[in-house]
Order: sequence, then C-alpha cells, then structure tokens
Amino acid sequence: MAQKDSVHIPSDLAPESRAILERAIELGIVPDEITTVEAARAKEVRERALMPEPPSLAAVADVAVEGQDGPVPLRIYRPAGEPPFPTLMYIHGGGWVLGSIDHADVDCRFLALDTGSVVVSVGYRLAPEHKFPAGLDDVVAAAEWTASQVGDHGGDPARLAVVGSSAGGNLAAALCLLAGQRGGPRIDHQVLIYPVTDFSFDTTSYRDFAEGYWLELADMRWFWDHYLETPDQAADPRASVLRAPDLAGLPPATILTAGCDVLRDEAEAYGERLREAGVPVTVLPYPGQLHGFWSCGAVTSLPRRVNADIAAALGRD
Repeated sequence: MAQKDSVHIPSDLAPESRAILERAIELGIVPDEITTVEAARAKEVRERALMPEPPSLAAVADVAVEGQDGPVPLRIYRPAGEPPFPTLMYIHGGGWVLGSIDHADVDCRFLALDTGSVVVSVGYRLAPEHKFPAGLDDVVAAAEWTASQVGDHGGDPARLAVVGSSAGGNLAAALCLLAGQRGGPRIDHQVLIYPVTDFSFDTTSYRDFAEGYWLELADMRWFWDHYLETPDQAADPRASVLRAPDLAGLPPATILTAGCDVLRDEAEAYGERLREAGVPVTVLPYPGQLHGFWSCGAVTSLPRRVNADIAAALGRD
C-alpha cells in the first residue's frame, strides 16, 4: 500500500462514490501510507467516520461459541416485532486482516432494521496472526451454532441466509461450498457484496482500477500475502472459490458489484460459474461505485437502498 502525494478524483465515479472519496480526503484517510498491519488497523479506525450513527434495535447480545481452536465471538441483533424472524449470518470484510464485530456493528444494525431479520455477526480470527483457513474454520463453527441455536434469540434457523462483504464474501461463498460438501448446515441464500473470489490479478477491472480507486491492486496483493501461509494455497477452492470444480447444488446467490472496483470482474465471473452450474443467480451492479461504498452511510444514502435490494432478493421487503 503505497504513499501518494495527492489524490485525483476519477471522472468515472458515480456522485455517491465521488462524495465518499472527497470526504475521505478531508478526513485524512487518503492518501495514507500503509506499510504494516498495525498501520492498516489504525487507518480502519479512522474510516468509522464515514459510517452513520448506529440505529437502536430491540436487542443486541454478545455470545461466544466453541470453535475448532477456541471460542468464536458472535454479536446477535434482533429487530422490533414478534419472533421468529428470518436469520442472516453476516461475515465482515477487511481483506482477512482487518475488521471486527465492533467495526461491523453499524452495518449489522442497519441490516437487521432494513431486512427485518435477526443478524448474527461473526468475529472470526484474522490474518496474519491466524492464517488460512483459521478464519473460515470460525465461520463454519458460527454457522453450525446459528443453525441449531439462533431460535433462542428469536431467529428462525429454517430461514438462514449468509451475507458477506469483500473478504467476508469470500468466506461466505466458501462456507456455502463446505456446507454443500458436508451436508449442512442448510443455507437458503448467499448474498455476496463485492466478494473476493480468486487469487488472480489479470482481469480488466484489475487493470482499469489498479490505482486511484481506494482499493488498489497493491492492496489486494498485500491482503493475499498476509492471508495465505504458502502461495500454493491459492489454488484451494476454499480460498479461491472461483476455482471450485463443481458448484452445483449451492444456495441461490445474489452478488452485488461496484462498477469501479478491482474485484468487479471476478465477482461477475463467479456469478457466471454458479449460473452455469444451475444455481439461481442475480447480479446487482452499482455502476461507478467504489469498493466499500456500502459501509459509508454517513456520506450517502445509497447503503440503505442497497439493503432494500438485499431485502427484496431475500423476499423480505
């Protein structure tokens, strides 16, 4: 992640993402030199200024479930109304290195509010302290717990969807692969918000948006380098879901893409692979948007409109 002396606002950005980038410049979030994990995590704290104030909900509870290598923290959000509610399990982004249930708190509150669902947010282990597949192992443990215990928190385990953004979209897709191979837990729908799907940097979107569009080619190389223990793990379908040999029988998918995002093409390619395998797929493009726009509700109302699209895709509008 390289230091830049100034930031040029690309002319092909939509008004919402132009405003996001302008506000990030005002806050000193960009340009910024990110050379270490500690610096990246400090920058992420500053990015919270782009998020709106958290809405109130009927209940929010923290629990811990037993994972393969210790407890996995979850935060459960319950909307107003009478249970049981449909259930969403949310997996945050951050390149497998950043993010937390605290950082995802606002996004999850609005998801619960806008979709009328109980939302279970997963605090999976992060790289480089815990490399692949540690985070995915935690996500699997969280899904198994959710499918069996969410009823105690007002959620309906028979109406379970998984939502993941960016690297969380990668983990959500990998979870669905594993659930299909292992015969459970049953997941009704996967919502992948600008997901990482492949260890590859040669798409048109990587070439077109390699620099100057917030998430850059160099950033993704940095994240992958911190996530994988060895380069050969990139071929593992649990890491590069686009390389899975068989996608038949997976849950219906809604894939959201940002038009000015290095990850756009691999997200679309994964949707096409799912479609070819007979999986119902809806791709929702947001032209001219930057990667990460969905979390910037202090700058634009677009994230709430995205949540309405997600609710419609899940039949919860």
